[in-house]
Amino acid sequence: MYVLLIYNPMAGNSLFKNYLDFIIGKFQSSGHQIIPYRVEGTEALNNKIKAIKPNEYQRILIAGGDGTINQVANSLLHNNIDLPIGIFPVGTANDFAQYFNLPKTIRRMTEIALSGKYTYSDVGRINDKYFINVASFGSIINVSQKTDTKAKNTLGVLAYYLKSIEEIPNIKPIFVTVESDECDFSGEIFFMLIMNGKSAGGFKKLAPFSSINDGKLDIYIFKNCLAYELFSLLLKVFNGEHIKSNHVIFFQTNKLLIDCDNNIGTDIDGEKGPDFPLMVENLPGKLRIIADV
Repeated sequence: MYVLLIYNPMAGNSLFKNYLDFIIGKFQSSGHQIIPYRVEGTEALNNKIKAIKPNEYQRILIAGGDGTINQVANSLLHNNIDLPIGIFPVGTANDFAQYFNLPKTIRRMTEIALSGKYTYSDVGRINDKYFINVASFGSIINVSQKTDTKAKNTLGVLAYYLKSIEEIPNIKPIFVTVESDECDFSGEIFFMLIMNGKSAGGFKKLAPFSSINDGKLDIYIFKNCLAYELFSLLLKVFNGEHIKSNHVIFFQTNKLLIDCDNNIGTDIDGEKGPDFPLMVENLPGKLRIIADV
């Protein structure tokens, strides 16, 4: 049986391709034939995954960041393909992979990818799109989309921090309505986070109570406040203290409906998300992630 290795040549510092021969050799010596696939676009990737025949592949390996994992996960789920997923976290922030404490060296990543151990991960769905780690909208949430690729490759997570600071003067409140069994809210907010994982954009303490396999999404609504209060609130986000703020609403749910009259974009795992209204739900245990469990 084959192992499909999907890699993004532009992820992180773009050095992953230098390790391809090493990884192929390790798998080959263990009796696995790797088929490498270079990511060149969403449509081509979806066609590649859609063409997978039942029982043809043993597992799928993904080398890239959260955006690459998101693309592969969406294609797998839309095509009803259930295969264990091994991750080489070689992107900038690698928030999803951090949840599973995946190693940072290619050698250890390869050892984990070769193992038969895996755990189940929930997946979020917004309208017709899936997300693995975080969905968001409002001011500054599309920082990952706006951050220059060269800056990310050079500065790493620091590029996100710098871009966030740059965007502060442009922050404007938007009016939203949120409906769920746990919380109904209508009012002005700066931004909103829907977390499946614990971190986003390299902010490791963003969702300290989140569990990736509890059947729940962690919701953070950052309400409108004065400029000096907003600056203080953003500092609390850096330090993981925002949950204590009177300007933040936090709750957990498995389903919610969000609407907004503003023409503002949404973001899922660092990529462009769907338009409003948003029907959001948690899909328990939809992915099998190869990890040292």
